[in-house]
Amino acid sequence: MNYLDLYHHWLSFGGLNSVLKEELEQIQEHELEIQERFSQSLSFGTAGIRGIIGAGTNRMNIYTVRKLAQGLGEWLHHENLSEKGVAIGYDTRHCSVEFAGEVAKVLLHHGVKVYLFEQICPSPELSFAVRYYEAAAGIMVTASHNPPNYNGIKVYGADGAQISPLITSKILDNISRISDEFMIPVADLSEAEKDGALVWLGSEIDQAYYENVASLAFQDKEQNKQFRIVYSPLHGTGRLPIESVLSQKGFEHVFVVPEQADPDPNFSTVKSPNPEDPASFELAIAYANEQKADLVLVTDPDADRIGIAIRDENDQFVHLTGNQIGALLLFYLLSQRLERGELPANGALVKSIVSSDLGESIASHFGVTTQNTLTGFRYIGEFIQKWKQTGEHAFLFGYEESYGYLIGDFCRDKDATQACLLLAELGAYYQKQGMQIYQVLDTIYKKFGYFQETQISITLEGLEGSKQLKEIMIRTRRNPPSQVAGIAVRSIQDYLQGVEGFPKADVLKFLLEDGSWFAIRPSGTEPKMKCYVGVRGSSSTEAEEKKRALKEDLASWLEF
Repeated sequence: MNYLDLYHHWLSFGGLNSVLKEELEQIQEHELEIQERFSQSLSFGTAGIRGIIGAGTNRMNIYTVRKLAQGLGEWLHHENLSEKGVAIGYDTRHCSVEFAGEVAKVLLHHGVKVYLFEQICPSPELSFAVRYYEAAAGIMVTASHNPPNYNGIKVYGADGAQISPLITSKILDNISRISDEFMIPVADLSEAEKDGALVWLGSEIDQAYYENVASLAFQDKEQNKQFRIVYSPLHGTGRLPIESVLSQKGFEHVFVVPEQADPDPNFSTVKSPNPEDPASFELAIAYANEQKADLVLVTDPDADRIGIAIRDENDQFVHLTGNQIGALLLFYLLSQRLERGELPANGALVKSIVSSDLGESIASHFGVTTQNTLTGFRYIGEFIQKWKQTGEHAFLFGYEESYGYLIGDFCRDKDATQACLLLAELGAYYQKQGMQIYQVLDTIYKKFGYFQETQISITLEGLEGSKQLKEIMIRTRRNPPSQVAGIAVRSIQDYLQGVEGFPKADVLKFLLEDGSWFAIRPSGTEPKMKCYVGVRGSSSTEAEEKKRALKEDLASWLEF
């Protein structure tokens, strides 16, 4: 069917949800809107689907959610994995509870055992639950840090990492054979609960997860009593786990931003619930000044990403980049392990190719191998799983510049609760030694080099936006720059054509003669084109100037 036929098929369906039906009736005279909603289906991005909530095949609704669940259920049945089951979690967004229930009902109809969270949970706890119950897969209903009109589904494999492209392709094959999403059968949750096919997850899984996170601490909790922290969950899932773990490890002065403490699917106090954005820290920093806090922690709605603000030399709070946070965590982790004689000879750091080279310099100093990966935490999870089986390396730390970090491999997705604990402990540890966090960061730069990074991005939504994203990559491949900001391009790595050791991906990375680099790629989770820039200077001033010049030239050249 073409998009108009699909539109009328949906509009004429007698059982259509009344809210969705009203939406469709309102756009009857708007063919472009109909085309936007029905000319394509939501596509798998980074191990799942994500989109605007609403009516249509290109929107998040109970019918598109059921299609994904049907594809997953058929794959589990074919692989004889139904009895192992699927763990399902959800965040605070609009429709998250409803979508989680719909996934459960479809899977239960297929004879799949379901472990369903009773309450909201962070994405990393869902990953942990998959491993804890030895389930075959996991589903997390979330759109992470996207605006409030979005929702999505992340799909996890049996190892707790986001599913591989191979499994994704099999699920997509099953979905492609669904001729009518309205005809997908569903089970009754009450009956499934009576039969034991539906298991509700509550305090048991929470406590197991909290205990595993708390086990990552290095210091005795007595040292943490005086350290003062302001924390904001940005209306999401992070409050309970992070407050619980920090309390367990002796942090007695943790102040949660009152206006952002409770779940709110509209994220009404921020423009964007994204800790990458300094604007999301406005209320937290104001509250931190009132409470005379030493550190500000902010997590996104599904509590997998974390941003921080620290006091600078002028006692003013400044927002750190994801790369700076990664450098602090890595330096602290490796220093503490070395001090305790717990640094393995085959230790390894895993980071994305668009993250700072500073991480590799720190790792090398401690005799730790660095493994680079494509963007997407599933690739970090793949290396953890591989090394568990081969013993080639011992995983120590994984991170991406987009504010995602993993220390303990009991879950296999980025984990803000883990990072919160270690960052708080780091702050308290150095405070006892008379140092503030900004001084630790300065020490790292002086020792390993003045690395600086920045990012340029452009949002291009809808069908036209999708077309423009493709055109930018085509144009760049056809006419790549030979120099940027007066610095010659030494080589180009085109991951779509194949780079040794990496799967194919739509990424271009340019290596410059002075050791600087930049990379461009369409986002896998948002309608954005992203350009990453990394430089190194002999001083902070030199690095800042290089970064500024490269960013300006690239923005002009890419027409961002």
